[in-house]
Amino acid sequence: MPTPLIQAVQADFQQRFGYAPLLVRAPGRVNLIGEHTDYNAGFVLPAAVDKEMSFAVGLNGTEKIRLVAYDLGEDFELANAVEISSSATHWANYLLGVAAQFQLRGHAVPGFDCVFAGTVPMGAGMSSSAAVECGLAFALNHFLGTNLDKMELARIAQLAEHTYAGVQCGIMDQFASLFGRPGHVVRLDCRSLDYEHFPFDTTACRIVLCNSGVKHSLASTAYNTRRQECERGVAVLQQHYPHIAALRDATLAQLDAHRDELGPTVFRRCAYVVRENTRVVEACRHLEAGDLAAFGQEMYASHAGLRDDYEVSCEELDVLVEAARKAPGVFGSRMMGGGFGGCTINLVAPDKVAAFIASVSAAYREKFGMTLETCQTTIVGGVGAVAV
Repeated sequence: MPTPLIQAVQADFQQRFGYAPLLVRAPGRVNLIGEHTDYNAGFVLPAAVDKEMSFAVGLNGTEKIRLVAYDLGEDFELANAVEISSSATHWANYLLGVAAQFQLRGHAVPGFDCVFAGTVPMGAGMSSSAAVECGLAFALNHFLGTNLDKMELARIAQLAEHTYAGVQCGIMDQFASLFGRPGHVVRLDCRSLDYEHFPFDTTACRIVLCNSGVKHSLASTAYNTRRQECERGVAVLQQHYPHIAALRDATLAQLDAHRDELGPTVFRRCAYVVRENTRVVEACRHLEAGDLAAFGQEMYASHAGLRDDYEVSCEELDVLVEAARKAPGVFGSRMMGGGFGGCTINLVAPDKVAAFIASVSAAYREKFGMTLETCQTTIVGGVGAVAV
């Protein structure tokens, strides 16, 4: 059954363009643990969730690309689909970048129309940008008959963000949007791209997101700087251990042995990544054992590393995690996403969710005078067409 939002997008498309579109839903994601490990060839543990982007897309028989951001009440038009280039209209670049990637693979992209809208909170660390990219990639794959598999669509979406949005993101966000499975989290090896689904029982605990209300733009934060710091660390280690191609290959002992050479800042960045990879592996072991309390402790440790060693947290996120730690029925909490704002992800016993939300909201209001936005999420399947 189409959601009210996708029905609205469909109606807007038909009113504007006068023909029936393909309807597509593309979920955002949460990441239970494994932050900033993806571009270091490490492990991540995301899941697709029911906050998603809705699309109506169709080929228009012209050379024009016509894009409509339904939520924003804005539209964008490119006169010639053959000559795609980045635009001053920021949101259009996520879509244009996807079309350009199809062209780079030798697939002619004809004129098309796209109306999209979403329930993924913008700037909250739930990968609204990846959902936008993956939804259009799915639609173009359908219309062009390119038969690209889901992993290739994830690469297309990732490269679109690199080249047109200017964020050197790893592949996790796009992967999670495309490979989600209802009732499961998925551990991705970001080097080999091997993956494994793990059942996640949302009757045993709920996933509750607390939005700090601090909006971030990864391209204008220190995200790319952190990536460069990790690369500097690898370059130092490679001089002594030629087999180290990424921080995934490094150990804490190796980092300690070259602490002076790395310098204090790069050492802390690298140490965080090495520890976080271990936490993901341990977290999956706890999940298989049904030990949510132990899983939650890995989350708290992840947040401490992101705050102290990787330095991508902020006061608002730290207050939310500490408030969660004091609330009854909370298994674990941490900041989620690139950092500098966005959401915390919290695992909460079902019968304690209301008390948790009340407690954390009161603490946030007392500290910052702000009303806390929270939401519970359901784990869903990945990108797909919506039947009318």
